[in-house]
Amino acid sequence: MNKDTMIAIPADPDDPEDFDVSVAALERGLMGRRVRQLRVRLGMTQQEFAEVFGIPAASIRQYEIGRHMPPPAVRAYFKVIEAEPDMVRRVMAG
Repeated sequence: MNKDTMIAIPADPDDPEDFDVSVAALERGLMGRRVRQLRVRLGMTQQEFAEVFGIPAASIRQYEIGRHMPPPAVRAYFKVIEAEPDMVRRVMAG
């Protein structure tokens, strides 16, 4: 069984519009929240964040809505940005 087939949150049987949420979807959503919170904490739009840190704006959008999980290297990069945003800005600008 993989994370796409494991159910993290079962659908409400009394709500015909509700649906199961897989473990993978939950992880993507939580990662998206972390990316959005980081960007907002830095006071940046998606476009500004993309330009400053060299990540395509379309990717930022997909990560934030939980459609795609960033690859491991990008997740590591987000951790570096989170820890040292000014240093990363200087490196990327120079």
